[in-house]
Amino acid sequence: MATLPSVSYSITVRLELDGHGSAVGSLTNAVEHVGGVITALDVASAGHERIRIDVTCAARDTDHAQAIVDALGAIEGVTVHKVSDRTFLMHLGGKIEMKSKVPLRNRDELSMAYTPGVARVSQAIAANPDDARRLTIKRNSVAVVTDGSAVLGLGNIGPQAAMPVMEGKAALFKRFADIDAWPIALDTQDVDEIVRTVQILAPGFGGINLEDISAPRCFEVEARLRDLLDIPVFHDDQHGTAIVVLAALRNALRVVGKNLSEVRIAMSGAGAAGTAILKLLMHAGAKDVIVCDIHGAVHSGRDDLDPNLAWIAENTNPEGYSGDLRGAVNGADVFIGVSAPNVLDGDDIAEMNDDSIIFALANPDPEVDPEVAHLHAAVVATGRSDYPNQINNVLVFPGVFRGLLDAQSDHVDSDMMVAAAKALADVVTDDELGPHYIIPSVFQPDLSGHVAAAVREAALREQERRNERRGRAEAAARADRGDAGIR
Repeated sequence: MATLPSVSYSITVRLELDGHGSAVGSLTNAVEHVGGVITALDVASAGHERIRIDVTCAARDTDHAQAIVDALGAIEGVTVHKVSDRTFLMHLGGKIEMKSKVPLRNRDELSMAYTPGVARVSQAIAANPDDARRLTIKRNSVAVVTDGSAVLGLGNIGPQAAMPVMEGKAALFKRFADIDAWPIALDTQDVDEIVRTVQILAPGFGGINLEDISAPRCFEVEARLRDLLDIPVFHDDQHGTAIVVLAALRNALRVVGKNLSEVRIAMSGAGAAGTAILKLLMHAGAKDVIVCDIHGAVHSGRDDLDPNLAWIAENTNPEGYSGDLRGAVNGADVFIGVSAPNVLDGDDIAEMNDDSIIFALANPDPEVDPEVAHLHAAVVATGRSDYPNQINNVLVFPGVFRGLLDAQSDHVDSDMMVAAAKALADVVTDDELGPHYIIPSVFQPDLSGHVAAAVREAALREQERRNERRGRAEAAARADRGDAGIR
């Protein structure tokens, strides 16, 4: 599948060339000839004979960027002075910073923000630790934690190489939900060390966002931290993906007039994202699902089932299908892929039911070419930004954490995730909904606000239910004690 030039591989080339009238035209022709796209031309300086021009171009990849530079340098009379990769320039010195919310202009302000005034605030928190949510940054802070073992599709590149991704995540938290997020890259891939490290860091944060930790370790890390901590722990690679998929599928089913509880779903991928998608879809009402991994359909007769695959086998594939992915897709209404590129082709999609739905989410190359899928399916979504219906976690994780922090929730559960998915889906109005628009843009006004409000309400309802259960339990305990006293 051909890749189009992208701003992700944008370069600025500083050139010196003759100042005659056709010079700019020769630059444009050279870039277009090798398949690049000029997005800006800026004159840096000009003289009577020579001018300096900054040419900004979009390329397909690093090799293509070099081909553009070579083509420009081959023009007669052109000298290449400097080439800047605009993505690298954006990352110079990191993408985030910390700054004070309060002014420190004089001695009075200093004495309140720090010593001696701060001591009274610390004493108040020592007397009532819950006040930390009210009187410290804990109220609005999230730790973005990784071990660098499963970064973006780059794989196990380690904690330092993962930092630019974690910084980007923190920047998105701030941009879309005004949350102060802190990238924390851990120099260990030992589950016990990760869990213990996050546990002892947790008092300073209102939530933990686990990121890019490989399966199956990520399942254990999340489960243990949820048991240990009194703040929400959310593995975005699992649950963020699952929420967006559920939201997009709700709307795709609206387009084709089908119900989640009645459709047959074939899935490719049983890792972290695939398992979370499966569990959330089933919590929302899906009943007929077959999950496939590299060895084919997951079923109870396989002898290679780890605990995660064993759970899938016990809760899906009721007829015990044991074939490959192509057979699972045959006759299905929905295909969801979070696996590997090009595992299906047009003939496979043609064997699905009428008005089929394709979510081919492998990046950068989907499980099936989206253009081929469109020939047979009613709705197609990918993880890519250059096709309609991009499934992107940034649509939900800022709003989810905003809602959790606002509710001062001590956990996150499936009901809150379903609420987030419904809110995200409902942002697309009936007038807007169509095969090419089942999920809103991340820049949709107040998108995170809609998601946050739904999560906050779901969290507060859960708190009320827990308080009621606690009250009933305490009343029963008092009654038992009273009976015991009578005897």
